[in-house]
Amino acid sequence: MSKRWTVIGCLMTVICLFTACKDDVSYTGQSVLEPEDHIIVLADTFAFRSTIDSCNAIISQADSFLLGEIETDYGLLQASIMTQLACPEGYHYPEGFSVDSVDSICLFMYYGSWEGDAYAPLSIDAYMMDKKTFDYSGTYPTDLDIDDYFINPDNKKSILANRKVVVAAEKQDSTQNYNGDYVPLVRMRVNDDFMRYFASIQSFESQESFNRLFKGLYIKTSFGSSTILNVTDIALGVYYHFSYQKAGKDTVVQDMKAFYANAEVRTLNHLQYVDKPQLIENLKKDSDTYNYIIAPAGVYTRLQFPMAQIADTIMQHMEVAIDESISLVKRPYVNKAYVQVDVENVFNGTSGEITRNDWLQPASYMLLIKEQSMERFFHNKELPTDTCAILSALNQGTDSVGNSVYYYSYDLSSFLTNQLRQESNDPTLDMLLVPVTVQTSATSYSSTTVSSVRQQQTMSATKVRSANNGMQLEIIYSGF
Repeated sequence: MSKRWTVIGCLMTVICLFTACKDDVSYTGQSVLEPEDHIIVLADTFAFRSTIDSCNAIISQADSFLLGEIETDYGLLQASIMTQLACPEGYHYPEGFSVDSVDSICLFMYYGSWEGDAYAPLSIDAYMMDKKTFDYSGTYPTDLDIDDYFINPDNKKSILANRKVVVAAEKQDSTQNYNGDYVPLVRMRVNDDFMRYFASIQSFESQESFNRLFKGLYIKTSFGSSTILNVTDIALGVYYHFSYQKAGKDTVVQDMKAFYANAEVRTLNHLQYVDKPQLIENLKKDSDTYNYIIAPAGVYTRLQFPMAQIADTIMQHMEVAIDESISLVKRPYVNKAYVQVDVENVFNGTSGEITRNDWLQPASYMLLIKEQSMERFFHNKELPTDTCAILSALNQGTDSVGNSVYYYSYDLSSFLTNQLRQESNDPTLDMLLVPVTVQTSATSYSSTTVSSVRQQQTMSATKVRSANNGMQLEIIYSGF
């Protein structure tokens, strides 16, 4: 068997020679090895197809949240926020504090960016959930029923002193961060009824006991259909005063206590696409030319690979005759299987001012995932693997005449090798293109690794070239 390993080092060179070959089998080392030690190398191409698919909702587990309403070429999205507030466990107001000590309470929302018309007004209102709250470890879809969290859904009472009207680009209330940059925020003063109720909560033994007294907030917009805010932080600030004796005199001190919607509590995005079934039908009209992936609408593109045909074609070339009565089936390896998904709607700023058609841009990261594994993958917060899901960033290149092109690229070699070794394969291998948000962590001075992959809940629209328009999967495979 040592002769076998002598030629393995030359395998990649042989593979390169066969990149341009189709349906030609090579038995590498045929003149120097026994038949059972021959290395088979073959190149083939397979047509595959693509279609648009969708789901009712995605899992709400974002780091930033959409608020507002926006109508684009990809439908009308209405987005609202439901959130708990973190209990400052062990905290005590100063001695002598009472409800009358509170001067005001303000609701703060910070937004890092927005989608849509920067100068279109939108109004914001807020309500206190009074029926039930969230389980921190629970899983919630983005289409959860808001009415389940109110005793009388038809008579929700606003907690704000006045409905807040916001123009995103004006940044009416801004605060300076530690970098010296001004971060836009929305400051909303609550009404007296809510102020007195929240000030009466002075029990901070645990998050559970606090949640029983204050179940959370529901924040929504009442008018405006051209802007969505990307909300990054939410807090409730209690402004109060207290007095103490100093040098025999009463001294009055003003202070503030903040209650945050942070990682210690649950914050959910409620998302609704109006007339979504009609949106899907409209997108399917040119499916022979283009497909679409839209977040957070849960609109995906399915790539359908002819797995049974691929497996049959490869395995029929893995059998080697030892003599007239004995044959050996080689172990298959896919050495190269590359798929490029071309993106057609990138706005690069050279064609002038951004228009409504450019509001939604392609996703920065796109996951190609086995359809039957998708629910488990996101529910269990898994990471991409060669046997389940493959991650690609949006790449930029140039075509033959120097124009910029954009695409996602996927190496399916390990994935297909694993599929070949299954006991049986379905006629098609269905994989979905899913937009995701990716977090990385540093592993050394110069490298990072993916630490989290979630379904994207910020807005994006990715228009890709349909696989039905002549795309092929080129495969180079070998047998040992």
